[in-house]
Amino acid sequence: KMRKAVVVLVAALCSVLLPVGCRMSVSLTGGTIDSRAKTVAINTFPNNASLVNPSLSQSFTTALKDKIQGQTPLTIVSRQGDYEIDGEIIAYTVSPVAIQGNETAAMNRLTITVRVRFTNKFDENQNFEQTFSRYADYASSRNLSSVESTLVTEINDALTDDIFNKAFVNW
Repeated sequence: KMRKAVVVLVAALCSVLLPVGCRMSVSLTGGTIDSRAKTVAINTFPNNASLVNPSLSQSFTTALKDKIQGQTPLTIVSRQGDYEIDGEIIAYTVSPVAIQGNETAAMNRLTITVRVRFTNKFDENQNFEQTFSRYADYASSRNLSSVESTLVTEINDALTDDIFNKAFVNW
């Protein structure tokens, strides 16, 4: 008898507290995805930097797709997604850091900067256009070509984390 009363009470509370047309969201790894969203279109990021790494456009775009596919239930489509992400790589630079006493650089810094446009078809307040920049340092005694692939992967991972957080975690 007591158990039946609890079930009835819980059912009554649920019917009062959960409005019929409520909008729910799915949260994965801290991210919030509108429950109506099923797809995301991620366009290839062209490399418009003055110093061009020939594989950067493809590797960055793939890293972004992998991040979103691995962290959300969204399906990636070629166009007209519920969410759309596009942009371009606007800078790929190498600069000296940690200048030594003899005025030579002990370390060099590889920096990648991307401009991102995010569109949420369900909530335009979530739309943004923002520039993201990350870097990795390496010993100046090393040739860039010998460490470039590793550095690009490291930077792409950091950039895609930043973009994912801005788009889906809203920090």
